[in-house]
Amino acid sequence: MNLPKLNIGELVSRIPIIQGGMGVGISLSGMASAVANEGGIGVIAAAIPGIHEPDFSNNGQQANIRVLKNEIRKAKKMTSGILGVNIMVALTNFGDMVRTSIEEGIDIIFAGAGLPFDLPGYLPKGAKTKLVPIISSARAAKIICKKWLARFDCLPDAFVVEGPKAGGHIGFKTEQIDDPNFTLENLVTEVINALKLFETKLKKSIPVIAAGGIFSGDDILRFLKLGAAGVQMGTRFVATHECDADEAFKQAYVDAKKEDMVVIKSPVGLPGRVVRNAFIDEVNQGKKNPVTCPYHCIKTCKQKLSPYCIALALGNARKGKFKHGFAFAGQNAYRIEKIISVKELVNSLKKEFSLAAV
Repeated sequence: MNLPKLNIGELVSRIPIIQGGMGVGISLSGMASAVANEGGIGVIAAAIPGIHEPDFSNNGQQANIRVLKNEIRKAKKMTSGILGVNIMVALTNFGDMVRTSIEEGIDIIFAGAGLPFDLPGYLPKGAKTKLVPIISSARAAKIICKKWLARFDCLPDAFVVEGPKAGGHIGFKTEQIDDPNFTLENLVTEVINALKLFETKLKKSIPVIAAGGIFSGDDILRFLKLGAAGVQMGTRFVATHECDADEAFKQAYVDAKKEDMVVIKSPVGLPGRVVRNAFIDEVNQGKKNPVTCPYHCIKTCKQKLSPYCIALALGNARKGKFKHGFAFAGQNAYRIEKIISVKELVNSLKKEFSLAAV
């Protein structure tokens, strides 16, 4: 049995795999184009892509727009496949990133880290960009559908449902992360059921994509059997040659042990799953001093109380400077054994899926 296709509107992905958008330079044109060339949906992250630009400190907004434009254009030159942009609703420059992505003709916008109530309002008449919110509950799905119907007379083209095993910022309270009621399996089923009313009412299919802790072809099969139309995978694609991060960042995943996968309290006010290192230990020991925020990139960031700037910490890690930063990672990052190509990874997922389907 082969991996099925994934349909989002008139877009048809040859395999039902979306590469997760990982910010501060982890997933840019290199990774996104490689995934798209293998038949998946490649995703560029719009979270502070310009942090390493020489003018970022003085001209951050323009640096971010410039780099996002360049990355979309580079990716389009490297692939004719489907490309998306992941944009955090909590970004202070959310509107700029959405407008830039649409102007550059991106195929899909994935919007998470907040509920994107205004997203359809950015779409000019005739634009073909698909709009896909990232959510963590059936309640959020229903609220978005109702708001979009009332204000814009439209529904999302799909939903990504992200569970508590995801890497980076996760949309759950700390006590919910290990609560069996909040497993991804439960969340996906609840969202699928919640959307049936809207699908029937408007005679529109709204695919549900499972995300957070998806590691193998077996996992893909399990969620497709639950009714998901596809999966989103971020962590697996980090340990590939085409990932846009430094080799040391990728190696941090390979070297990680199960006990290194920890959840921290992020300066932006959400739990975040990371690979524990000396920087994290120093934060926990109170050895980091509060900083003055140079960027204010996230609306919810408590910059006056934070012991470090998360943008700088993630930017340093992306360049392999772990003395001054740390890596976000999904719960299963420790299971990664080596760095391989995107083609090798996709082929192994296809093989695992076929074997599990027998």
